Amino acid sequence: MKLSDMRELLARRDIQLTKSLGQNFLHDANQLERIVAAGEVTATDKILEIGPGLGPLTELLLAKAEKVLAIEMDGRLVTYLRERFPSPSENLDPKFELLHDDALALLKRETRDWRDWKLVANLPYSVASPILVELSAGLRAPKMIVATLQLEVAQRLMALTDDDHYGILTLLVQLDFEPRGWFKIPPGCFFPSPEVDSACVTLVRRATPLLPETQRDIFRRVVKKSFSQRRKMMLKLLKQDWPKEKLEAAFVELNISPLERAEKLSLTQFVALTKILSP
Repeated sequence: MKLSDMRELLARRDIQLTKSLGQNFLHDANQLERIVAAGEVTATDKILEIGPGLGPLTELLLAKAEKVLAIEMDGRLVTYLRERFPSPSENLDPKFELLHDDALALLKRETRDWRDWKLVANLPYSVASPILVELSAGLRAPKMIVATLQLEVAQRLMALTDDDHYGILTLLVQLDFEPRGWFKIPPGCFFPSPEVDSACVTLVRRATPLLPETQRDIFRRVVKKSFSQRRKMMLKLLKQDWPKEKLEAAFVELNISPLERAEKLSLTQFVALTKILSP
């Protein structure tokens, strides 16, 4: 779908895009192909697409995947997508399934197992981070995530220890996913052009979980408390929620300085600290 086609379609249907929904539609054919290639989409893949918009990525995914499930919040776009990609009327499992729903709300209320799925999507920028945190957590997470989002969010997802972008989002997602790569997408590839740079990231689910399900809540508490005041010593912050003696012993065991700030600790160290602090 060319930019001229996109403009004409939106004008003909009198669709005014909504900034609060993060509606910046990717139209550049080369970038769309790069996203599909990053997802290594094959004929046996089931793909989850969040925020399909006018469907340019959907079209490419349908040409390669076994099944595409798209979630779109905007009812005007849902009407158009159902016209563009009609499902069979027979009682068959459709190759394309479209849900009119708030994706973040759906992920929170449903316990669907995504382990055999891949997420390949141009995520709405306004909710990209909470969607990724919700979708990437635990045993139900998809086997691969390929997502276009704000460059700043992409940098946080890809960050390493002691990086300026390293923080809560980094750790919550990397607990279950290994970052594999990313590439920038210029603003001019979108309509309307966003005021921020964009990037597409690729993350692959870890073959072996770093923590059991029973310890994940502790991990989240430790990470969030440690970064709650980024410039403060994390030991002092953690003492608000855990006994001083237990924390100090844990820091000695893990060879962590009591003066250390959270940004200096690796994912491995946060995992080890979680195991010690778990009941």
